[in-house]
Amino acid sequence: MALKILTVDDSKTIRMIVKKAFKPYDCELIEGENGVEGLSLAAKEKPDLIILDITMPVMNGIEMLEKLKAEHSLKNIPVIMLTAESGKQNVMQIVKMGVKDYMVKPFKGDQLIERATKIVQLELKKDDKISDPATAKCFLEDGGVHILDMPENIDRIKAVSIEEAVKGKAKEMNASGHEKFIIDLSKAGKISVVLVELIAKLVSTCKKSKIKARILCQSSMEQELKGFQETGDIPIDLSLKEAKEAF
Repeated sequence: MALKILTVDDSKTIRMIVKKAFKPYDCELIEGENGVEGLSLAAKEKPDLIILDITMPVMNGIEMLEKLKAEHSLKNIPVIMLTAESGKQNVMQIVKMGVKDYMVKPFKGDQLIERATKIVQLELKKDDKISDPATAKCFLEDGGVHILDMPENIDRIKAVSIEEAVKGKAKEMNASGHEKFIIDLSKAGKISVVLVELIAKLVSTCKKSKIKARILCQSSMEQELKGFQETGDIPIDLSLKEAKEAF
């Protein structure tokens, strides 16, 4: 069942950014231009997440948030607040009111998705999973060792697609009796939070399927990966030969 995302902002541009950010995911986007409209839509649609601006005419975001929290049927809907001001007093006010997160304008769609994925579970639309070029030719096999040739510039959309593809690959490997998997980061542009989280999820998938996983990367990346809690304990090799011999 598609998630319902309610975006409440008097700026059409901001609503378009939000709409575009969630477009690849199985979501229904509902739009309101002010707090009055937003409150009415929240009561009617019972969204899974609300993206709420502070400064709006008719009823601002703070007023709408107060009314949401006062209504028993709406108070538990998670809210990400949008604000043009990053002052400590302003931030503390909305945090005390129970928002799940906040973002300072201007922001990019990827940044919003990164925050949203910590609150709700986003699923790519089926068509996007099938057509996403990130997973088209990224798997290789060498003597029973399966290799994920990680593409460069991993964003949230690619990460979800790759994660789904590896789950499918794990089933194939179990069926064929293979248990060796290498995550090759040779082409990866740079270490990012998205990439680190993805690697951790892929290794977790392998463990659940009783598949041994190792990372292949350049020496410049090794220390960075060791510095993250999520990837610090994952075996790392600097050449394909070393990785294959280490199993």
